[in-house]
Amino acid sequence: MRYGYRMLSFETLLAFWSGPIVTVNFIVFLNLFGALLLGLLVGYERSYHGRAAGMRTYGLVCMSSAALTVISGYSWAWFGGDNTIPTGVDPTRVIQGIVTGIGFLCAGVIMREGFTISGLTTAASLWASSVIGILVGVGFYAAAMMLALLCAISMIWISKLEEWLPSRQAVAINLKFEKNFQPIEAALRDMANARGYDIAGGTISIRLTEAAQEWNFVAVARSRQKMGPLSELAQGMAQFNGVDSFHLSYARN
Repeated sequence: MRYGYRMLSFETLLAFWSGPIVTVNFIVFLNLFGALLLGLLVGYERSYHGRAAGMRTYGLVCMSSAALTVISGYSWAWFGGDNTIPTGVDPTRVIQGIVTGIGFLCAGVIMREGFTISGLTTAASLWASSVIGILVGVGFYAAAMMLALLCAISMIWISKLEEWLPSRQAVAINLKFEKNFQPIEAALRDMANARGYDIAGGTISIRLTEAAQEWNFVAVARSRQKMGPLSELAQGMAQFNGVDSFHLSYARN
């Protein structure tokens, strides 16, 4: 059995764990870890303001992007340092095809319903898993294991970190009013403010069907400590003058 132009042997396997290759894997890990921290920083800003894409999504995407970029700078270390790639085969084009194909797959798991977007973190983790496979494919085994570990930490523990850090929870709201009723926006904002929420600017959309107005908007909590529970906000919506029906849901990613 051959690997490239070399016979598969114990020495061939050891080449993947030689000093220079392990050093490259460690450098890749430092890049991954730094990219993860920077991605979490940007993601926290979005998460704090109640956006759908949070810390986990930004961290996974930033880290995976760094992995794809940094390994291109160490192509000499691919396949355990054996660069005898068969004629007509360009590994970088193969990687581009994989990333493009996974992008279509990730798009299929992202769902949007009104202002609520779900599946972003799942899509990011799918893309990250494809990068882990690429790292394994080019022989960066240690870096692949490190990336898998960082991804698992991001998926399991970053959500707990988001809960601990100050943030503003977003709630997607759909209100249907009685026929011919004219709602007053200021009164709606006062009701939300009394329960610790602000209606996000630029999110209000109004639809008129059979003389009845339907409002869709996002309410963002001032803080986790000051916001009322969703049931309290629902009670306020039920008591609001002219409301025929409503639907509330936390905006998640």
